[in-house]
Amino acid sequence: MSEFGGMSGIVVVYELDRPMATSSAPGMPAGAERPVRRVHAAPSTPGAPAAAGPRTLCGKDTFAMETADWKPSERLGAPWYPAGYASVVCPDCDAVIET
Repeated sequence: MSEFGGMSGIVVVYELDRPMATSSAPGMPAGAERPVRRVHAAPSTPGAPAAAGPRTLCGKDTFAMETADWKPSERLGAPWYPAGYASVVCPDCDAVIET
């Protein structure tokens, strides 16, 4: 089991779809949230356990990603990601956590 098996030190981040070229798409209200493209896991920043480090476990830059409210360490027995996003979990981040 890796150091991430216990879920301590992991921050869940969302890779969002790219912004639209126009202020809003037809049928999408202006200011609506962009859909989540992929859910990643990132190590927390030393001294700031709720902040994601600069890279996800799969190596992507977290700068433009949104930090999730989901805290894996607070949900014993639950997956590291919110269940509603299971279909968009990054397989590479998931593999690192599962090892």
